[in-house]
Amino acid sequence: MTPDDVRRLAVSFPEVSEGAHSGHPDFRVGGRIFATLWVEEERVVLRLSPADQAAWIAAEPDLFEALDGAWGRRGWTSLSLWEAEAETVTAVLHAAWRGVVPEAYDRI
Repeated sequence: MTPDDVRRLAVSFPEVSEGAHSGHPDFRVGGRIFATLWVEEERVVLRLSPADQAAWIAAEPDLFEALDGAWGRRGWTSLSLWEAEAETVTAVLHAAWRGVVPEAYDRI
């Protein structure tokens, strides 16, 4: 997966707008960021629930890593895109998106 693939996937979810956070493209719903793309490093940082974070790290420890400190304890997780499969990136982006969308989208 490439950063361009992530951008295309992220903006395909309902209500997503692209912005910028600390000089990096980010993706948000209603002003709430669910993913930040680190283009040069070929990684995406995702806002997951702590339970989702633990599950993704356990399933793919070579791809996923909790951020250091309080950010990581709150579920913020780094995904290396270099060897990530499209299905994995799509699923984890969807999980991050679902964490910030209004309840109206619960069935998507």
